[in-house]
Amino acid sequence: MALEDLKALIPDYAKDIKLNLSALSREQGLSQQQLYGTLLACALASSNATLIRHLHEEAAAKLSDEAINAAKAAASIMAMNNIYYRFVHLSSHADYKTMPAKLRMNVIGNPGIDKVDFELYSLAVSAINGCGMCIDSHEAVLRKGGLSAEAIQTAVRIAAIVHAVARTLDGEEALA
Repeated sequence: MALEDLKALIPDYAKDIKLNLSALSREQGLSQQQLYGTLLACALASSNATLIRHLHEEAAAKLSDEAINAAKAAASIMAMNNIYYRFVHLSSHADYKTMPAKLRMNVIGNPGIDKVDFELYSLAVSAINGCGMCIDSHEAVLRKGGLSAEAIQTAVRIAAIVHAVARTLDGEEALA
């Protein structure tokens, strides 16, 4: 029901976004935990309160408390890591690449759910946040963990659609 309510908020000019969002609920390439955890992590990364509320409600009906916490943790830790590692990647000074980050990231080692699922959430959030270094790192772990290129692409497609919904809702809320 939450997903249907969310789709009703998307204006006619963004019909393609609405159709893409509708198609996600029929996605076959990911487990339910991967799909709904990625949706929630991406909603949190996209920062639109309306989107977060609707996708949290949708995810809560499908995920364990541990998976919901892991999606929240992925969005949170990647908010920090994506800024730091994007800087390291974009800086023209090589010194930063050899310096320790000095950032606590314990949740990555112990996310409370299957590591591959947490890495998938983290990859999708990293795509939203535009961190190439993090994208490469998470994609390598996912491939090593047995995820196919199609499954990884699906997570990034989720990120793109969720982010587009967030920006559309932001625009509509600003104009209201």
